Amino acid sequence: MSKQIGFNLFEMNTVGHISHGLWVHPANTRHRFNDLDFWIEEAKLLEAGLFDAVFLADVIGAYDGYRGGPETALREAVQIPSNDPLLVIPAMAAATKHLAFAATFSTTYEPPFAFARRASTLDHLTKGRFGWNIVTSYLPNAARNFGLADEVGHDDRYAIADEYLDVLYKLWEGSWDDDAVVQDREHRVYTDPSKVRAIDHAGPFYTVAGPHLTEPSIQRTPVLFQAGSSDRGREFAGKHAEGVFVGGRDLQVYRENVADIRRRAKAWGRQGSDIKTYASAVIVLGKDEDDAARKADEFRRLSSAEGYLAHAGGGGIDLAAYPREAKVMDILRAENKAGRDNAQSGRRHYDDDTTVGQALDAVTAFDRGPFFAQGNAVQVADAIEGWVRDTDLDGFNLRQFLTPGTAEDFVEYLVPELQRRGLYRTEYAESTFRERLYGAGNTRLFDRHPGARYRGGAHLDEPVE
Repeated sequence: MSKQIGFNLFEMNTVGHISHGLWVHPANTRHRFNDLDFWIEEAKLLEAGLFDAVFLADVIGAYDGYRGGPETALREAVQIPSNDPLLVIPAMAAATKHLAFAATFSTTYEPPFAFARRASTLDHLTKGRFGWNIVTSYLPNAARNFGLADEVGHDDRYAIADEYLDVLYKLWEGSWDDDAVVQDREHRVYTDPSKVRAIDHAGPFYTVAGPHLTEPSIQRTPVLFQAGSSDRGREFAGKHAEGVFVGGRDLQVYRENVADIRRRAKAWGRQGSDIKTYASAVIVLGKDEDDAARKADEFRRLSSAEGYLAHAGGGGIDLAAYPREAKVMDILRAENKAGRDNAQSGRRHYDDDTTVGQALDAVTAFDRGPFFAQGNAVQVADAIEGWVRDTDLDGFNLRQFLTPGTAEDFVEYLVPELQRRGLYRTEYAESTFRERLYGAGNTRLFDRHPGARYRGGAHLDEPVE
């Protein structure tokens, strides 16, 4: 293969992100997530390992569907307690020169004008190393936290997101000219007022006057990521995203989904190469096979089935409430005979002989799916090389089991092997996040991106549908 593979560390400003139960591991430092030194140390480690970015997930609600409340999520630290992902970025940026930062923020509940300023501020403070993962939020508790009775409908959330992006593009790209800030001390003019304009946006969801409060940052628009897998989500990605997190059940489906995203980008007047595609990678590395196997066994032993069930949202039968030796199908038959609705659990296929213990072990299983690799550096590098060859993916979000252990193993064992094969950078050659995706000189949105149409104040007065 000729192309280098990008890696982000998948993070969240919380104790338990994805690997539920592992906060109890004696080598895990997740309990330090409230400490700014935790994030600074991680940033330095990732930059030493030449990672593309740290990718910060987020949710704005509690997982309260399991057992009818948030108690399990609270007990098991399932993404609660959690903090704002945006606020750790400046400290991490100050401790590094090259590492980029992608943070999740929802378009559904908070107004675009305020987020536009936050994002521009972060792009300034990071010197152009900021990216935004666009989400529309899905937890019912999130809706209730912002004064709504229930979730906004799926397609309605994307309609809101489309207009949200339109407002942001007008603020980021169209409100200020590049040369608006003159800093003319002699004439006491900091900003030329003739080169700053209101956007006067009026649409179905938002009315925003402007102008943008922040002068143009290095990238203007941060690098845009998106992860929606529905048809509506993929259409949104084809229009807006520069990085897309792709899903699929096997390598062939991933390849088809990558091709589909790039086809949708072309339909919006972009190029297929304008979108970089990523998937989640689950990697257990050791100095040799036995060391990796020992680590994997520890992770299995400490994983929490109830944590995973709470994360999944509950519904149907509560497997954790039954003896491990009980047969799942016997429980389902008894529940159905009693007239209790367990349709959600019934959708999952269980053999007659499947026990509760086996079902719970499957819930916590991480060694499945097309992007799992375990072993020494050569074995894992072989797997990664095959993944990219067979899917046309551009990179991966590395799932963490331990902090800092997962990243330390990646840097110590895997990076040198990938570099030896020419699949991983040996130094940082770019300044901004967007240049990292598209090469030196590509700091701003491509002219063919829909957001670029507002440059210089063009099209601001067009009616919003």
